[in-house]
Amino acid sequence: MDERDRAMLTRVADYQWGAGAGEALFAHGDPEVTHTSSGRPRQVIGDDGRLVTYATDGRFTLGVAGGRRLDDALTDGSYRVVVGDESEPFVREGRNAFAKFVSAADPAIRPGDEVVLTHERGEVLAVGRAELSGRGMLDFETGVAVFVRDSAEKEET
Repeated sequence: MDERDRAMLTRVADYQWGAGAGEALFAHGDPEVTHTSSGRPRQVIGDDGRLVTYATDGRFTLGVAGGRRLDDALTDGSYRVVVGDESEPFVREGRNAFAKFVSAADPAIRPGDEVVLTHERGEVLAVGRAELSGRGMLDFETGVAVFVRDSAEKEET
């Protein structure tokens, strides 16, 4: 990754997930960056897999490898949604996480945010897009809390 790409992608990550997110995602090793035909960064791939995709709206979508890096770096629980044993196997397979099964969620999460789904034990299960606010995930008894985009099990196969 060249320094210009690294600086721009780090700024976007810090804006999207908070200070330190860019360093957590891109400082380890030398991630490969693919570009569109116009030269715009598209995919960022590390030794451990896809970290992020730089979408056309100027925000990142997370890969499981990127979710693991964020989970390790953001120790305050930012952008994290926690599920228990009941939904763990389904989320791990790539199915959506339902509000009924969310045991904890960052109250700062807004619908549309990219989040990391973890098990109560701390293991990263999946990454996806929040469909409800963090508080809504805890208050609602029905409905999709997180649209799962990529899961740990799918990554392994």
